[in-house]
Amino acid sequence: MQGFNYMYGDENGGGMNGYVMKKRVMVVVDQSSCSKHAMMWALTHLTNKGDLLTLLHIIPPQTGLEKGVSDSSSTYLANSLGTLCKASKPEVEVEALVIQGPKLATVMSQVKKLEVSVLVLGQKKPSTFFSCLCMSSSEYFVDQCINSAECLTLGVRKQSRGLGGYLISSRWQKDFWLLA
Repeated sequence: MQGFNYMYGDENGGGMNGYVMKKRVMVVVDQSSCSKHAMMWALTHLTNKGDLLTLLHIIPPQTGLEKGVSDSSSTYLANSLGTLCKASKPEVEVEALVIQGPKLATVMSQVKKLEVSVLVLGQKKPSTFFSCLCMSSSEYFVDQCINSAECLTLGVRKQSRGLGGYLISSRWQKDFWLLA
C-alpha cells in the first residue's frame, strides 16, 4: 500500500503479534502564520505516536550573495519549527527538510520520493479584490497540489477569531468548516 510504512511488532515494540501502521505527514512551511497554523493543526489532528512529521521548506533558486543569507535563515526556520513540534508532541518523529527548487515540482517530487501519506498546506484568506478577478499565486499553488499530489492533500486555514476552528479543503470538499 503506497504512502504507508509498515512496521512489525506489538505495542511494546517487540514480537510479531500485529502490524503497526506508521504514516508520514508532510507540511509545507514558510515564514507565514498560515503555514504555522497548518503545521500545528497537522501535529494535533493527524499525527499519532510513532508517526513521522516532515516539515518541508522550499527556497527558490538563487545566485551569488543572497544564497548564504537565505540558506542560513531557511535552515534556522525549519529547525526552530521542528523543535516546536517535538516539544509539543514528543511521541511524533519530526524531520525538517530545506530544499532549493521550483515550489510545485519540489513538493510533488518529495511526496513521491518519501511516500507521503498526507500533505498539508497552509491557506491564506483570499483577498476580496483577487477573488473577483483571479486566484492569487498562493491559492493557485495550494489548488495545484490538492489536484496533483499522489496522496491525500489538505489545505488548512485558521478561521477568524470570532468563529474559531479551521476551514479544510481537499480534492472532494472545499472550505469545510472543522470546529476543533
